[in-house]
Amino acid sequence: MALKSTVFKAQLQIADMDRALYADHALTLARHPSETDERMMMRLLAFALAVPADTDRGALEFAAGLSDTDEPDLWQKDLTGALVQWIEVGQPDDRRLAKACGRAERVRIWSYSNSTPIWWNGIEGKVSRLANLEVWQVPAAESQALAALAERSMQLQVTVQEGHVWVGNGRDSVALEPRALKEIRARR
Repeated sequence: MALKSTVFKAQLQIADMDRALYADHALTLARHPSETDERMMMRLLAFALAVPADTDRGALEFAAGLSDTDEPDLWQKDLTGALVQWIEVGQPDDRRLAKACGRAERVRIWSYSNSTPIWWNGIEGKVSRLANLEVWQVPAAESQALAALAERSMQLQVTVQEGHVWVGNGRDSVALEPRALKEIRARR
């Protein structure tokens, strides 16, 4: 018998001063049986840091990710079905990143484990030409602290200012400092 996903509900209040974005989102996350709280909370963080201010070019949604190798963890599609954003949590290989960059306008990766420097050193040269790829690292201690906020029903506040991120649930809060490993080059 196959194990079923566990459903989590999150009320997310975002105050992102860096993007002048202030919004509330009611989210339902399905945590795959093989997924940890840490990875699920990183998906939630990726949502908060990438959600657009409006849905003129489509809404940011959770995709199949772990269940379907042809889908990312999150994506944003415009009204024609074209991919605007492709977002993954973890350490995908360079071939997957190249394929994603060919399909979407913007690809974002959120890596969070202690092995991130080893993974990044192995693929950095291979993905340097991908102009629409950005790669972020959240220190493992910070992502593990974020995982401690996971509950089946969550009310979270996410505040972003000058690249610093605070996530709180009213009782506890976690300070995060994502580090850009690769940023999108400005177009000329």
